[in-house]
Amino acid sequence: MFQGCSSLTSLDLSNFDTSNVTAMASMFATCTNLTSLNLTSFNTSKVTNMQGMFSGCGSLTTLDLSNFNTSKVTLTNNMFYGCSNLTTLDLSSFNTSNVTNMNGMFSGCSSLVNLNLSSFNTSNVTNMHSMFSGCSSLVNLNLSSFNTSNVTNMNGMFYDCSSLVNLNLSSFNTSNVTNMNGMFYDCSSLVNLNLSSFNTSNVTNMNSMFAFCKNIKTIYVSDLWNTSNVTSSSLMFHSCTSLSGAVSYDNTK
Repeated sequence: MFQGCSSLTSLDLSNFDTSNVTAMASMFATCTNLTSLNLTSFNTSKVTNMQGMFSGCGSLTTLDLSNFNTSKVTLTNNMFYGCSNLTTLDLSSFNTSNVTNMNGMFSGCSSLVNLNLSSFNTSNVTNMHSMFSGCSSLVNLNLSSFNTSNVTNMNGMFYDCSSLVNLNLSSFNTSNVTNMNGMFYDCSSLVNLNLSSFNTSNVTNMNSMFAFCKNIKTIYVSDLWNTSNVTSSSLMFHSCTSLSGAVSYDNTK
């Protein structure tokens, strides 16, 4: 509806009646100069598609979605992609119980410092490809409430999360995941990573999985760590020069 309105700086939608709208995909995509957007009057109770809704809104500094009813939404992929000036995003009111695709949902949100996803129900999500890719200002990310039992794709999920110091993945069920390519690529501030819940029996791709995690010393895994189906693992530990173990790091191997 407003996609590509790149010169708009303000937009008053206070009189909009959206009670019958079912799709808001890319509604404000690439409104690159919007600095604020008041959607407090929006009724989203019938909306099923929010993919790319705010994609490329690189000038937005705040976004209040506390009144959004997302109970029927199935697609949130790329919803906040490239919202590079958002520092805080409170989605604690979001009902994501019907969402199946979160691909790139927060990708490129490079200024995000606070992200509360404690209310997220991810039990039906199958795709988390690049979900937090480029969230380079996040220091803490607690995903202990995440149910990932149906996820098959975690390619680049935390790619370039270079400020992350704490990452809680204790609840992750990865038994259906096939792709972990670049999953922790350039998580260069992580020192320890606990992947003891990871079942990797169906994973085929681990290319660059921990590449450029230059400060990581310890990666914890359990007997669930099974690489028998992995066919691609090049550069898996590239530049992980701080890794300690029985065999010291050797960049020739």
